[in-house]
Amino acid sequence: MGGHQGLGLDTEAKRLRLLGIGHVKLRMHRALRGTPKAITVSREGQRWWVSIRCAEVPAQPLPATGQSVGIDLGVCALVATSDGELVREGRFAKKAQDRLVGAQRAVSTKERGSMHRRRACEAVGRAHRKVANQRKDLAHQVSRRLVNDHDLIVCEALRVPQMSRRPKPRPNGKGGFDRNGARAKAGLNRSIADAGWGMLRSMLVYKAEDAGRELIAVDPRHTSTRCASCGHTESENRVSQAVFRCRGCGHRDHADVNAARNILRAGRAQRASARAGLGN
Repeated sequence: MGGHQGLGLDTEAKRLRLLGIGHVKLRMHRALRGTPKAITVSREGQRWWVSIRCAEVPAQPLPATGQSVGIDLGVCALVATSDGELVREGRFAKKAQDRLVGAQRAVSTKERGSMHRRRACEAVGRAHRKVANQRKDLAHQVSRRLVNDHDLIVCEALRVPQMSRRPKPRPNGKGGFDRNGARAKAGLNRSIADAGWGMLRSMLVYKAEDAGRELIAVDPRHTSTRCASCGHTESENRVSQAVFRCRGCGHRDHADVNAARNILRAGRAQRASARAGLGN
């Protein structure tokens, strides 16, 4: 089976022909769908990985469920849904911080160019790969469950790179700088990276498309400060990271769940507006 210059794949013999290298043994994780067009070979530690991109991949639509959900992405709970579910797993880098720091410290004590230093560097790589694999596995599980159970999924149109920018310096006019919250922002950036919002969002996009589900991204402004019960919007409504208490009607809820319900309502309104525009 082929389709790309330099690529020859024999799925029965489990062998891959690479241009300039020849045939190599291959362990297939899943059957190919569509026409192979490009290949990427990468190395992680002592392992090699091959990714094959295919075109004209047939969709596999899932049966309708009649269910819709809004999701709010956070750092304390990875996902909060409009149904009240909280996905608290994750934060793998924080949980593995001691192990990561210890592995990195071991590298600094080894002589450069020595076999001991090389092994210590490999240990650091293994520790980081374990964290990355845990984060990826959780994203796969959460995105698959959301796509399987809902016809409509609404999320925020978050700009993760912009959210992770370092704060600008604040010159004080005396040759120094005033505090700009850089230390607190660095901690938030680590939490955002550890949550893996971008990875989860990309998985939702391609899985929803393959399953024939509808994925809508809405403006995130005011979703965390607007009451999902009465619509009153005020920054003081969000008492803490987890507590929402409306100063207008007294409605109480988990702050992320309240935001997820606002997100779902905004997504439904956006879809209705788009359909009305098509009907005119």
